[in-house]
Amino acid sequence: MSLANILSEEAMKNAVEDCKDPDTFCYKKFFQLCGLSSKSEKEIENVFQILDKDKSGYIEESELKYFLQWFDTSARTLTEKETKNFISAADDNNDGRIGVEGQYLISLILGAL
Repeated sequence: MSLANILSEEAMKNAVEDCKDPDTFCYKKFFQLCGLSSKSEKEIENVFQILDKDKSGYIEESELKYFLQWFDTSARTLTEKETKNFISAADDNNDGRIGVEGQYLISLILGAL
């Protein structure tokens, strides 16, 4: 399965284009623009599984800096500040990584947090 099976290529490209400049990435806006915030919990879990490249059940800070490139291979990497802000927003237990366990990540993507 690929991201294109869940999100439209056009929406992903638009979301990446919106934050092409350093320090302009906003995860809430990105999730809305790429269409992820309107997906079901199962689809969000499927996206997480795709993004979890090492299949550890977590996305670590070292993986997260490449977040935009998962949606468009020509995209930039996230800055250190953007990466740390994203981790701190999505890390529900302060272990420095994003896990799919529980409802925290899904709530974040769906805009409940």
